[in-house]
Amino acid sequence: MTGPVPGRGIPLGRIAEQLGGTVEGSPDVLVTGVAGIEEAGEGDLTFVANPKYVAALARTRATAVLLAPALERPDGVTAVRVPDPYAAMMMVLRLFDPGPPEVAPGVHATAIVAADVTVPPDGGVGPYVVVERGVVLGAGTRIGAHGFVGEGAALGEACYLHPRVTVARGCRLGNRVVVHSGTVIGADGFGYAPVEGRYHKIPQLGIVDVGDDVEIGANSCIDRATMGATVIGRGTKIDNLVQVAHNARIGRDVAVAAQAGISGSTRVDDGARLGGQAGLVGHIHIGAGATIGAQAGVIGDIPAGETVSGYPARPHRQTLRAEATLRRLPELVKRLRALDPERKSTEEESS
Repeated sequence: MTGPVPGRGIPLGRIAEQLGGTVEGSPDVLVTGVAGIEEAGEGDLTFVANPKYVAALARTRATAVLLAPALERPDGVTAVRVPDPYAAMMMVLRLFDPGPPEVAPGVHATAIVAADVTVPPDGGVGPYVVVERGVVLGAGTRIGAHGFVGEGAALGEACYLHPRVTVARGCRLGNRVVVHSGTVIGADGFGYAPVEGRYHKIPQLGIVDVGDDVEIGANSCIDRATMGATVIGRGTKIDNLVQVAHNARIGRDVAVAAQAGISGSTRVDDGARLGGQAGLVGHIHIGAGATIGAQAGVIGDIPAGETVSGYPARPHRQTLRAEATLRRLPELVKRLRALDPERKSTEEESS
C-alpha cells in the first residue's frame, strides 16, 4: 500500500484491507494521520486495545478507530475491527512514517572523502561529512550532515547515520545499522593506571563491532575496547543516552533503555532487557532473557531469565517485599516504642 496523498489521505477501506480488518461505518472516510485517542482530531486514526479506554471513544475527535473484536463500539464511531489493534497501529504508523532525513546519492560538494574511498552509486555522503582513508562503505549506506567516519572503519550495506554521528577509526558496523544524532562509536575506553599518585592513560587499541540490524539512539557512547572488540550483537536496540564501556559484550536482540550504563568487560547475553537508568558494574554476566528493572544497580551476575530490580539488584519480588516493609517502618517503630515505655523515655532524654 502506498503512502498518503498530500492533502487527501487514504480511504479507511484501503487501510482495513491491508490490515485484514472489517470496517464498521463508512469505508470512504479519509485518514490523513495517526494519533492517541485523547489527542486525535479530524482525519486521524487512533486505536483502543485496552477496555479501560473504551469510555474515551465517546469524546474522541478521531475520524476512525482500530478496535478489538470484543470491545463495544459507541454509536457514531467509525471503526476497523482487527484482532490486535496495537499491532495493527504499528503497521499504520509505518505507512505514515516519512523516514529519516534524505541524504542525496553521491557526495555533497562540502564533504571531504579520502581519495581511496569508494562511495557506492546508491550511497550518499551529506554536507560537511568527513570520511577518512581506508573506509569501506556498503551499498546503499548514507551518512547525514556533519558525520565523521574515521580511518579504516567499515560500514555495511544500507546503514543510515543521522546527522552528527561519529564512527571512529577501525570500528565496524554491520548491515542495516541505524545510528541517531550525536552518538559516538569508538571513543577511547575509560582506561587509566595509577602510578605514583598520578593517572596514566592506557592506550585503547581495540575497536567496536556492531552487528546487523542494530539501532542506536541519540547521544549514546559505545567505547572502543582496550584490546579486541566491544561487541553489540545482531538486532540489539539501544536507546538515547546509553553508555557502553570498553570490552563490554552485548548479545543479540537485547533492549537497553535510556540512561543505562554498562561497565567494562560486562557480558549481556541474548534477549536480555535493561530498564532506564539501570547500572551494571564491570566484569559481570547477565544471562540470556534476564530483565533488569529501571534504576536497578547490578553488582553481580544475574542468571538467565531472572527479573531483578532495586539496589543492590535482587529478585523483583524480594525488592517489592522490602519496599513494602520500608514504608511500614515508621508504624513498626511506633508500635515497638509503645511496647517498651522505658526505652522510649531514654530515647526522648537522649534527643
